[in-house]
Amino acid sequence: MRKGYVMLFTALALGLAWAIRGHFGHEWGAAWAGGCGGLALLVGMRDPRWMRRAPALAALCAIGWGAGGIMSYGIVIGYCRGNEVIDVIYGFSMLAVIGGLYGFLGGGLFGLGLESADDHKPQWAGLIAEMVAGAWLAWGLLIYQFEWRMTPPRSELWAACLGASVALAWYLYREGYGRAMRVAAYSALGGGLGFAVGNFLQVMGSSLDIAYNWWNVMEFTLGFCGGLGMAYAVVTRTWPASIAPSRPANWLALLFLFVAIPFVNHLMAVRADKLTSLAESLQIADVVGFVIRQKIFAWVLAALLAVGELLSWQRYGERKSTLTVAVVPGMFFGYLTLYTLFSYITAGLFYKPIDFGISHTAYVPILLVLLALWIIWGRKDQHHAVMERPESGLQWLCTIACVALLLVALTFASINMHDTPLNGAHRRFFVETPVEE
Repeated sequence: MRKGYVMLFTALALGLAWAIRGHFGHEWGAAWAGGCGGLALLVGMRDPRWMRRAPALAALCAIGWGAGGIMSYGIVIGYCRGNEVIDVIYGFSMLAVIGGLYGFLGGGLFGLGLESADDHKPQWAGLIAEMVAGAWLAWGLLIYQFEWRMTPPRSELWAACLGASVALAWYLYREGYGRAMRVAAYSALGGGLGFAVGNFLQVMGSSLDIAYNWWNVMEFTLGFCGGLGMAYAVVTRTWPASIAPSRPANWLALLFLFVAIPFVNHLMAVRADKLTSLAESLQIADVVGFVIRQKIFAWVLAALLAVGELLSWQRYGERKSTLTVAVVPGMFFGYLTLYTLFSYITAGLFYKPIDFGISHTAYVPILLVLLALWIIWGRKDQHHAVMERPESGLQWLCTIACVALLLVALTFASINMHDTPLNGAHRRFFVETPVEE
């Protein structure tokens, strides 16, 4: 039961955060979601060894999941909305690749932080150098030499994420971080399946003419499945004694999580031009006053959370008894709540009546479900992971084959839902080029 709770708690948290990320975009929005997912898993596990390093571990999860935010996938989603088999199966397959890269980087860095021990410390500077070099080389080779473009004419930085993932995988294998590799693999499996299945739900909703933000449903599904895979890999293994916490690392991580990420997201999302357009759509007479109030509201919320968390960690962060019971759970719920409120501010929901036809309305109920789960199961004894027999190469090959069959099934089911291409459909192959006369 405890294992199921940790998996569900993490999946719901990352799913909700990733859905919110859909209203912010870019790598900084993804980093906020990744930080929420990492904190959720730590809160679920209740391991005192990890709780003392919670800020640093959550920051690693944020950096890993956030790095994938540089990838573009809008065109790829369009391929899934057509009627040509080759285009649709290509679209679903590439979404699985993109989602897999999100999960591999996020789960891999987070898992490496969990597996760090006093007698087996990662060389972070060397790893970062290898990942940057791998990203640069893969991007240059695949895009500019081989011209293997996934999303023309959009950004092709998926290749950079692929190169960074290969470098990370090689490092984990070379240095003997098998548990971290497993977390990366299951996070990639969950993220890839979640992205493909989520977009299938979006196609289904569009085909049935059900008015809803199905794009947001797709994003929630990606985060939910990615969090589920990451949590499964953690709860089904025993872990070595954690490395001693580093005060500088924890404090830098706190500043990154609670100052830098909200600050950048505020600058990029809570902008005057966007709020002006929002005020006009809401038919608010005092546009300037509305913009000022919304920006101040967002700044005050971010400042209160940052100050509260920094003071809380300074006073109670070294006390094992309060870490598990209050400090880290408060950090998680405060972080996710602020992200939810930011999305409400940018959407103007405080000036609109409740509408169950929009995805924002589901955010608070999901947040309340998370709180209820934590109250019921989250304050009991910590989860004791169990060692299961390692997966063989044949098992992973069978898993990949099953994923491939599922993508084929999604392709044909998607095509048969609509007679003509849906709005936003794109062609990738065999597109006739007009002949100039």
